[in-house]
Amino acid sequence: MKRLISKGLMFGNLIPVESPALIERYNRALKALTGKETKLTDFHIDISGYSPEVGDELGDDLYLNKNGCNRQFILLTTDQKSAPLLNAKFSTSRGILTRFIAENEAQLFTLTARDAVAGELENTVFELTAPAKLFDIRRITVIADTTGNHVAEGARLSGLIDRFRTEEDGWWDDVLIAEMITLAQKTGDVTRNPVTLKATSFDQGNFWTAHFGGVYVFRDVDHPAAISVGPKEALGALPIRYVFDMADRNQIAKFLEINDLVEPIVNAPGADAAAILRQKMDFIVVAAAAELGLDIGHGSRRDLRQAAAVLGARLPDEFQGLSALLRWVETGGQWPRITSAHPSYFYTLRAKSHADRDLVNMLLAELSTLDVRQLFICHKELFYHLYRSWPEAKKEFVADFLEREYQIDKDGARRALFGPEPGMEEPGPWARPGWPLKRKDDIVEAVGPWGAVTRSRR
Repeated sequence: MKRLISKGLMFGNLIPVESPALIERYNRALKALTGKETKLTDFHIDISGYSPEVGDELGDDLYLNKNGCNRQFILLTTDQKSAPLLNAKFSTSRGILTRFIAENEAQLFTLTARDAVAGELENTVFELTAPAKLFDIRRITVIADTTGNHVAEGARLSGLIDRFRTEEDGWWDDVLIAEMITLAQKTGDVTRNPVTLKATSFDQGNFWTAHFGGVYVFRDVDHPAAISVGPKEALGALPIRYVFDMADRNQIAKFLEINDLVEPIVNAPGADAAAILRQKMDFIVVAAAAELGLDIGHGSRRDLRQAAAVLGARLPDEFQGLSALLRWVETGGQWPRITSAHPSYFYTLRAKSHADRDLVNMLLAELSTLDVRQLFICHKELFYHLYRSWPEAKKEFVADFLEREYQIDKDGARRALFGPEPGMEEPGPWARPGWPLKRKDDIVEAVGPWGAVTRSRR
């Protein structure tokens, strides 16, 4: 893992905490939330204020995330909004924290100028003792204040000011005036600079959780389902009609299709399908060669073509399917029939542009783990887990590739692979089941890499 850390691929973009003043504020907040303090003189924090160094010192990587739900956070600066979220247990947590900071940035900038802001992503479930409890999580409320209670006391002062203005004898109430002056010394002028936080409630409809071996919950779609990473039988009874696991490839493919959540890469707007397919094939060659101990040289396209030639029939089915699709894209000819049973099937898809685009791409990454670039971008927890078991040659190639091809232009790489970021407007035609065809004679739209799945619908 040291290779990833040195290249900024792990623990990258964390916020340094070095000044005694910031460390003192952090300790006050940490003491208020957990009853603990750190003795470190410098460390780094993520968007939630979690520090891997402090976690190592305390011997508890979940010191701000007890039981893996109702995550607590410490904000020292609004710059944390660009930091990653480490040890994520829910896919929605970072998005909620990012929106909370962005939509309250002016107020949080004022508050963090003098104190740390501590809080919690609160829901009505405090302990996930059974998978069915996941479905009780519907809304996340952000509870936040400084360690000096500036927000609460600002609200209290605003109430006193209203009394002073509206009560008939307010001008003569010495006790009321004295209390207002005392509070104003802590909160400042709340009439000109109100200390209030907005946008503190967020719906949690569709999400991934690391609990119970990993579960994808899709409730807010036309045809709801839960998808388990492990055997679905281990989840027991769930309050949802359809439950799949990773072995149910055809059912997952059908679920993604009827909810109109994905599109074939070869038909995706603005995508360079040939380049994307070729890169996926390179990753597969590297994995196959590394497993057999074959030399891939410097990992150049020429080196990988030579490795592919040496592997020949030993190349996995994922490579063969993508190769057939690439030939169709570049030279035409017979359309390759790739059904959901084929190992390359989920490599040929990406999420459509909708509110759950990142969640769907995360699921696709879990179904196509040889595509290490998509795995790193969309599902870092799984990437780090798998990375530990890879052969040394694959580790070196992947780390060098991500540093060279992804780190230098993250936004550009994401746009090229997944399209522009979806807007925040209400769901549009993407939310309706079915694939609206653009041209009746377009075989890619009509069939795509669905094979018999789409034909049965038509």
